[in-house]
Amino acid sequence: MALAALAAGARLGLRLRGPGLGLGRGPWRAAGRSRSRREAAEAEADAPVLQYAGERAARAHRIFVWGFSYSGALGVPSFVLPSAGPEPRAGSRPRRRIQPVPYRLELDQKISSAACGYGFTLLSSTTKDVTKVWGMGLNKDSQLGFQRSRRDQTRGYEYVLEPSPVPLPLDRPQETRVLQVSCGRAHSLVLTDREGVFSLGNNSYGQCGRKVVEDEVYSESHKVHRLQDFDGQVVQVACGQDHSLFVTDRGEVYSCGWGADGQTGLGHYNITSTPTKLGGDLAGVHVVQVATYGDCCLAVSADGGVFGWGNSEYRQLASVTDSTQVNVPRRLPFSGVGKVEQAACGGTGCAVVNGEGRVFVWGYGILGKGPNLVETALPEMIPPTLFGLTEFSPEVRISQVRCGLSHFAALTSDDAWGARGRGLRCGSHGDSGQVVRLSLLPGPELRVSSRGSSMPATEDRGSRAPARVRRLRTALLSGGPGTASGVTCSPRQWS
Repeated sequence: MALAALAAGARLGLRLRGPGLGLGRGPWRAAGRSRSRREAAEAEADAPVLQYAGERAARAHRIFVWGFSYSGALGVPSFVLPSAGPEPRAGSRPRRRIQPVPYRLELDQKISSAACGYGFTLLSSTTKDVTKVWGMGLNKDSQLGFQRSRRDQTRGYEYVLEPSPVPLPLDRPQETRVLQVSCGRAHSLVLTDREGVFSLGNNSYGQCGRKVVEDEVYSESHKVHRLQDFDGQVVQVACGQDHSLFVTDRGEVYSCGWGADGQTGLGHYNITSTPTKLGGDLAGVHVVQVATYGDCCLAVSADGGVFGWGNSEYRQLASVTDSTQVNVPRRLPFSGVGKVEQAACGGTGCAVVNGEGRVFVWGYGILGKGPNLVETALPEMIPPTLFGLTEFSPEVRISQVRCGLSHFAALTSDDAWGARGRGLRCGSHGDSGQVVRLSLLPGPELRVSSRGSSMPATEDRGSRAPARVRRLRTALLSGGPGTASGVTCSPRQWS
């Protein structure tokens, strides 16, 4: 499971830490025996963080990454190859299999969208510079494009350990802007404002929106496909495991790719290589957002309705059927939820946010309400107090929610939360069943994105209720299998 976060915040003029009177790093303590490194680290992690910024403080834009690092998806070479960084100290671990807390990624570009796939990450900027998209991590199916080897110009890298430009065949590179990126198991989508949608990577099931070529070799491929055949301009893209969804400015939904669980929503269970408009209960409905992760899909209409199709093995669609597969969109008759503004669809669980900023979850797994709620066919609200709502902070509300294979993450104006899965370490270990919070500086919200469908196994079992991840405040999240990344300079995030 990968996670990414973006935000903009203020540079600090002064930072105070700890419950005592000490300034700088770590809490104040009386003179005495010296503490071990572990004790010092635990005290540092438990100490409150007081952050101050002047009214004229400049906003900074930063990227943070965390999670499973071996594929290179975090974009930090020294995590994978110790020789690529400073000489390790005696007794230190040679490599970082897991980066448990947010780590700042050194990247000068101002990132506006991030997405995490199965061991790889995409970052994009709305810049008018020629380079607009960067990729890192696993590239065996050219999901990051052709990454030319420095030793042999005819060969490409299958692993990219640091953010590297992803080439796009743009007709007007200095005019076109990239609006969004999305990642699946081994394919990627890039949405632009002037030149439509581009797809890269594995197309074994037509998920890239082009004809399936038998025995096609995807490794070291130069192929970047421009998708067409839409009635209207595409305004959102979403990669499932091996399928793709598209929303147009007319509120119509198109799909292509693997359909064995009905995830294309086209009334059959076959492969579809051309983006095709969905019908069913979506006919005549204006859709404003779609969400997919594994093989289940959700759509939100302009009037706040929720529609679902695809896999229902974990009761994601049990409100309308006892079948484990639904191949046409069905309106989900939820009562007591209110007008839904945004939805998230993970590997086994789903979540929605209503107009009042309340979060409802259903499905199976770590749903965020503790160990007593493992499975439910109908949405249940996560208590707002878990997100910090009190009589002293009555304005706290969730603005967006995203989920990966086994985790949820949500954002408020100054916070983000999540229910941990195996790849979302959130800065701690074990299955606490409590909320974990990511602390960041306050900043304007950008956008939230989540991706990935499977994650490398870790020793963590996850947190069954929202928990705060320290030292981060984000405005964009993206989650994938085992890794995470985020862009921020100030907001606060829960996971």
